[in-house]
Amino acid sequence: MSTLAYDGGAMLGRQLRRVRNSPGLTVLTQTMPITMLLFFGYVFGSALAMPGPQYRSFLVPGLLVATAANGVMTGMFQAAQDTHRGVADRFRTLPMSRAAVPLGQAVADLLVTAAGTVPFLLVALAVGWRVEGSPLHAAGALALLLLFRFAATWVGIFLGLLSRSEEAAGQLGSATFMLPLLSNAYIPTDNLPGPVRTLAEWNPLSAVTTALRELFGNAPVPGGSAWPVAHPVAGSLAWCGALLVVFLPLAVHRYATGER
Repeated sequence: MSTLAYDGGAMLGRQLRRVRNSPGLTVLTQTMPITMLLFFGYVFGSALAMPGPQYRSFLVPGLLVATAANGVMTGMFQAAQDTHRGVADRFRTLPMSRAAVPLGQAVADLLVTAAGTVPFLLVALAVGWRVEGSPLHAAGALALLLLFRFAATWVGIFLGLLSRSEEAAGQLGSATFMLPLLSNAYIPTDNLPGPVRTLAEWNPLSAVTTALRELFGNAPVPGGSAWPVAHPVAGSLAWCGALLVVFLPLAVHRYATGER
């Protein structure tokens, strides 16, 4: 465990320097949610039945979760870069824990996401979003959000290690923009056709989004017949736990063996 902690800390530092050396990508990923908040909040809000301020309160948790789901894309792309540029092969020759590299990547991504959430929340407050729940519940919402990002990153790392090229990883990663569209992140699912509504309600993003709306005290909180959205906090924890149990060991094993 001490070796993993030491090696993981070294890889964490490496990943943070990697982020620092790519300021353009960092700025883009941090400003995109803010741009979407302003666009969706003031354009889509006027087209829905709920008033604009109410829709922005509905939208903020959804955008937070959609941004967290992008951990699949960033995890995939960074893992694919290391794999196909020979970096991972060089690390495997060193006397270090095989879990250190993916762990360092996942923790670094978590720290960057936590820092990037602050300006988004400040803009959200400026456009009228408010935390209506207790401070303890709000802290729980942010913790759940980061847990979901951590789980999504491990999914991305595994898929990146499976990828045949950086280009393939980038193309597959960009397809993750569909995940929020098939959820309740941007619109209520009440009026969706039956099969589409079922798919949206079983989407992990719907459970986490509903949980954040509930914990932040934002109304309306859309209901749903699927268990994860009917019990959003428990459903979110179940989804996060399932993703970590499946993809964390798969990613570590794939990295350790170096299979292509």
